[in-house]
Amino acid sequence: MLSKFVNWLKPLPDAQPLTDEQQIKRLYRNWRIKMFFGMYFGYALFYFTRKNLDYVKPALSENLGLDVIHLGYIGTTIYLTYGIGKFLSGVLADRCNIRSVMAMGLFASSLINLAFPFLPQFQQALGNMGITLPLVALAAFLWGLNGLAQSLGFPPVAKGLVYWFSPSERATKWTLWSSSHTFGAFFVGVLIAHLLKFDLWKMAFIIPAIMGITYSIFLLFFLTDKPASVGLPAIEVYKNDVMPVKEKSKLSHWEILKKHVLKNPFLWALAISYIFVYYVRFATLDWGTMFLTQERGFSQEAAVSAMKWMPFLGMPGGIIAGYLADKWFQGRCTQMNIIYLIILAASCWGFYMVAGTDQFFWTSLLASFIGFFVDGPQNLAGGVQASRVTVQESVSAACGFTGMFGYFGAMLSSTGAAYISKSFGWKGVYISCVISCFIAMAFIATTWKKESAAVEAENKKA
Repeated sequence: MLSKFVNWLKPLPDAQPLTDEQQIKRLYRNWRIKMFFGMYFGYALFYFTRKNLDYVKPALSENLGLDVIHLGYIGTTIYLTYGIGKFLSGVLADRCNIRSVMAMGLFASSLINLAFPFLPQFQQALGNMGITLPLVALAAFLWGLNGLAQSLGFPPVAKGLVYWFSPSERATKWTLWSSSHTFGAFFVGVLIAHLLKFDLWKMAFIIPAIMGITYSIFLLFFLTDKPASVGLPAIEVYKNDVMPVKEKSKLSHWEILKKHVLKNPFLWALAISYIFVYYVRFATLDWGTMFLTQERGFSQEAAVSAMKWMPFLGMPGGIIAGYLADKWFQGRCTQMNIIYLIILAASCWGFYMVAGTDQFFWTSLLASFIGFFVDGPQNLAGGVQASRVTVQESVSAACGFTGMFGYFGAMLSSTGAAYISKSFGWKGVYISCVISCFIAMAFIATTWKKESAAVEAENKKA
């Protein structure tokens, strides 16, 4: 049984290489479309089974008796398991096939979502067995398992984007795909806003779970692995383009990981910046509904309606950042990130200052600005830039490494922001977001010369 499972995860074998140029062109076009949109909607559904909890925090507080600190503990648990799992999954994804890893993660996350609304029943069943657990501990444990399942979503996608799309289109295609998480966060918000009208908070977990189970099965039939697995040449051959540095020597997988990930100072700089980018992202998104309901007098439905625009505007924000990086800066991401972070800092403070029930339009607009400008550095720093400062063989691990640090920042945004709000009020939370923007800028700026040199080298080779 175990050997069959391991074989199911292994990279798909190379197919007989195709030689007909017209057939190669047609199949490459078709497979690139299938891989891109299969991974796009698949990752969006990962957000349906993860961000749903944030939109129903007020309902969980009301129905399960969980206060803001309890909810902070639950959020910290998923970010801890997701962050560590993302790095480990990145190492795994480099040695496995794309479709199996992604489908397995979405299926497992969906099963956990099916169980989550029935926590009181699980608590009672455990009590009948003589096991006494506080509800918050049970919720944190189950949502922590969800973090491990969720960590299987991004690394195979990072691998897929590198093997199916060339460097000259990398920033645009990567940020276009990265809008999937904001697409998912927005539409799960739309779904939950409607469900809360009828007090159907349990369905906020059950409906995304059913969608995730269905799509995970679909992925197994829709996606493939590397181009060679369907008989196609490597992307650098097909596009006649220069790939990120490839490891020419016969180093082992572990030696490549040490050399090009763990001892890579530029990857460390991007990883540290990611802590603060993710702190801003999740402190504003995860706690926005609580801030609006507790301090600004919004109803639960109105708070969700205002906050859903944050991920919605994140979609074009990330895409435009990638497009402008390619068009204005020849693919360099550092400059674009700094521009975005300056405006993000102003947007966070503006949101805090104007939010109010009598200012619904401006509240929604400033929430949209936060979403728009946080998505640029999130997509570029930990994705495109990370893939360019390492070798092709360790891209998934590199992106998993930066992602792990990002979720350390998310952990801080969960329990940390909860304690800041208790000690210094919500004003303290938004001040911490502004400070985080400037710290992220400082670390990203250290990669300026390195990235410029890499782009110049690619252009000379091209």
